[in-house]
Amino acid sequence: MFDKLYYQDKGLFLQGFHPAAVLLYLFVLLVLSLLYDNPLYLLSLLFLLVLLIKGVDGMEVWEGFLKIGVLMMILIMVVNPLAIRAGATVIWRGPVLPLLGSLDVSLEAVYFGAVSGLRLLVVMSVFCLYNLMVNPDQVLNLFSRAAGKSVLMVALATRLFPTMVRDLKRIKEVMQLRGVDFEQGGPGERIKKYAGLYNVLLLSSLEGSMEIAESMQARAYGSGRRTVYSRNLLRPRDYLCAGGCLLALSAAVWGLSNGCGHYEFYPVADVLIRDRATVVVLAIVFFYLSVPLILGGGDKYCRFIKSKI
Repeated sequence: MFDKLYYQDKGLFLQGFHPAAVLLYLFVLLVLSLLYDNPLYLLSLLFLLVLLIKGVDGMEVWEGFLKIGVLMMILIMVVNPLAIRAGATVIWRGPVLPLLGSLDVSLEAVYFGAVSGLRLLVVMSVFCLYNLMVNPDQVLNLFSRAAGKSVLMVALATRLFPTMVRDLKRIKEVMQLRGVDFEQGGPGERIKKYAGLYNVLLLSSLEGSMEIAESMQARAYGSGRRTVYSRNLLRPRDYLCAGGCLLALSAAVWGLSNGCGHYEFYPVADVLIRDRATVVVLAIVFFYLSVPLILGGGDKYCRFIKSKI
């Protein structure tokens, strides 16, 4: 289960972009999710992210993020009306409490809580897409020239948890094949069984650290200038992806400066679509952000596009 939360090379088109282009693209998505207040814009970003996550075969993983996001949305919708009473449309008048005053719940406060939960879900989806789309080794290799030792430490740290989860699963399966039943017995007996399991995991981790040290020594780590066996080259698809997200960011900034994307919740909730410019800016931003999906479709159905990107 935990293995699915991390990057797995499936040979998909969306996993073939240069890490720099992907990081820029995801950064733009994250910035837009924080800048936009209009629920229509946030829903559009969420829809785009769902399409991208589906393109990297990660819907099963995203369902876990969706459940957490929905729970957080409900929690915010419950807490926010009790903390903020600025809305004009009161849907429930509560009792008057000392120091707190009247616990009135307004429709605008509930609405604001729902949109805040939606924004949180969009941000979580961005990080979910990062885990599924970006090879962490390539990202760390991208910054290795600037801070080689720091990048090495980060690489070892990021590998620690998934490696331990994989080893724990493997060791548990071996012990079960040898007749160890972790579900039977009292609490004391179960503790002894799991203590043996984690003891083997500790020994396996120590052996793994020794193997990493021997591998680094065999590769002459620290003896001279760092070399790279394979290099990630920028291809036309990477330039198109980076250019598309920069154009989307430019259009979004222009739209925000002209009121497209802003939304007022208090004292009365604003309308979703103020004028034609709201829809036009949204369409332009969505189109430029859809460049990876468009390229993916061209790579799948058009040989000419596939040969050029």
